[in-house]
Amino acid sequence: MALIRAVDLFFQFLYLMIVARVFLSWVPATANSGIVRFIYQVTDPILEPFRVLFSRFMPKGPGLYLDFSPIAALFVLEIVRRFVLSILIRMTF
Repeated sequence: MALIRAVDLFFQFLYLMIVARVFLSWVPATANSGIVRFIYQVTDPILEPFRVLFSRFMPKGPGLYLDFSPIAALFVLEIVRRFVLSILIRMTF
């Protein structure tokens, strides 16, 4: 049970970091801040593959660019979380 709770808390932590990253992109924050650097270091490996994937389909050029990578990352993380937790629950019971 403790392992299941720890895995669930880990995924909740990742969700919180991604949401914090989204909010940080809306406000001018100093990149030199320790907490901001930590959030970027945690979320970059998760968000970067989605940015690369979306950059292939987004038109290049001037204009407004919306970053959909956090939405896709949260969606995929939820699928992975459910899969991992279901395996752990089956192993436990």
